[in-house]
Amino acid sequence: MRNSHSCPKCRSTDIIRIPGKIGGPGLNNIVIGLTIFNAVPVTRYLCTDCGFSEEWVDDRAGVEKLRSKFNV
Repeated sequence: MRNSHSCPKCRSTDIIRIPGKIGGPGLNNIVIGLTIFNAVPVTRYLCTDCGFSEEWVDDRAGVEKLRSKFNV
């Protein structure tokens, strides 16, 4: 949905972007260290017609942080 701007389930183009935020519980992020200062925000894309959602790490630097942490 991030790239196509349409829902893969129902083909609607009514998509909203919900930015990830770094912080406490309930915010959309991946913590890769001991504190929130090492978190990577995860953006949600939501189809307002059927409710399908996708999550993306929009920032390339965030992807690289995750690759360094989890690439075994």
